[in-house]
Amino acid sequence: MPDFPTLIFLMLAGSAAYAWWNSARAAAERATQLGRDACRAAGVIWLDQSVHASGLRLRRREDGRLGWERRFRFEYSEDGIDRHVGQLVLHGERLVAFSGPTRAAQVVTLQ
Repeated sequence: MPDFPTLIFLMLAGSAAYAWWNSARAAAERATQLGRDACRAAGVIWLDQSVHASGLRLRRREDGRLGWERRFRFEYSEDGIDRHVGQLVLHGERLVAFSGPTRAAQVVTLQ
């Protein structure tokens, strides 16, 4: 049977791990929502219906406190054949950078 200080340490470590996992899932869900909405607004196909974490770093927030900046990538297609990579960066839940589809491609027919 573990002694009391060991039990407290295990409980704190478990709580920290759960908090880390929970914030990572929340950021991934936010990135998924933003990627899907950007593709819908641009009139392109959102491929794989998912985002992939591609980076993580500590960065100061506007109030001076440290927070996690997470980078995600996703893929989209304009015609169902080609593949393009989009990228978004979240600092907490705030979108701080985006590259990807911006608006629907317009087809011009010459007559």
